[in-house]
Amino acid sequence: MPSVDSLPGPVYPRSVPVLGDGVVTLRAHRRADAAALVEQGNDPDTLRWTTVPRPYRRADALRFLAHVRQAWSTPGGDRVWALEWTDDGGTPRFGGSVDLRPRPGRVADIGFALHPDARGRGLMARAVRLVAAYGFETGLGDGPLERIHWAAVVGNFASRRVVWACGFAHHGTIPQSGPAYPADGGGVEVRDHWWASLGRGDAMAPRRVWLDVPVLDGEGVRLRPWRENDAEHSEPLTGPAHHMPLEAAPDDLTFDAWLLERRERQARGTGIYWCIADPVTDRPLGAVMVFDHARPIDPPGAELGYFLFPSARGRGFATAAAECAADWAFLPRARGGLGLTRLAAYTAADNLASNAVLERVGFVRWGVEHETDTLPDGTAADTYAWELLASTR
Repeated sequence: MPSVDSLPGPVYPRSVPVLGDGVVTLRAHRRADAAALVEQGNDPDTLRWTTVPRPYRRADALRFLAHVRQAWSTPGGDRVWALEWTDDGGTPRFGGSVDLRPRPGRVADIGFALHPDARGRGLMARAVRLVAAYGFETGLGDGPLERIHWAAVVGNFASRRVVWACGFAHHGTIPQSGPAYPADGGGVEVRDHWWASLGRGDAMAPRRVWLDVPVLDGEGVRLRPWRENDAEHSEPLTGPAHHMPLEAAPDDLTFDAWLLERRERQARGTGIYWCIADPVTDRPLGAVMVFDHARPIDPPGAELGYFLFPSARGRGFATAAAECAADWAFLPRARGGLGLTRLAAYTAADNLASNAVLERVGFVRWGVEHETDTLPDGTAADTYAWELLASTR
């Protein structure tokens, strides 16, 4: 008689544990999922951030389904679930895939991809919590997992937002790490990746705030999120170099890196960065920001900054944008603002235009830092320190 341990277990798909939370269901993949997998595989965001075949054909979907089936039949194989959700019409639909890939030492990597129709609903965060709980409680063969790792190409904020919502700790960026991706013009490239992890016993909730950029309308301006195509309207700044910190404003050559850094700061909760746009044409005019240099923004205060592209100066846009951003920063958090009670600002003493903006907004100059910048002629320039209190608005 064979031992109990040698008896075969359930076969696929019965070998796949069904996980659910009342909103999403994680189940075994089916052949009927192939059409939705093809749609997902040819979606522009999927092609941009993953290594799927290009183009993604039905044969690729069937090979993926065969791999999933084989993995569930292999001790220590990848554990891959299909995400199912119910649309507004009450129809269950395939929504994507999520997997745990075991590594030695009761550690696993997590990966996921969402169908375009399922995005923007918080479904993948629910799925990741279900899979993580399964890994930490049941395990993948060697016992319950101790840690789950995540990686994504730098710039994939949709994926980063999912693991942020699930409590993963962000560890930073490792250059040229992860798999090779198809490169434009042929060949492959190894991209920079973000890395994060979730430990057994960690709360599956955000560790810090993620600052979303609200659209605000001011006097003759609109404050909105920056977009990639705003690069074509950026302009090199003119004026003395000590009026603006190095790389604080972009031009057409530095725009992509500048925007990525600002979006990362928003993901860390350390700053929020608006594009000052013309309310009629939507053309970028400059930027206004509320930020903290060292930590996530928290009461009582943060710093205000701004700049205008040269073609937009002299028409009151900076004053209107600063007014709008300050009002929002002082708005209670229950009403969607930051709940701050104080804003600080710093300007070069000889930056008369910027000083005038702060005075019009109501900032009070409270101090001078002497000889903070050395000018090209060898002389030193002072810095003014300003503050605006919510109680004075």
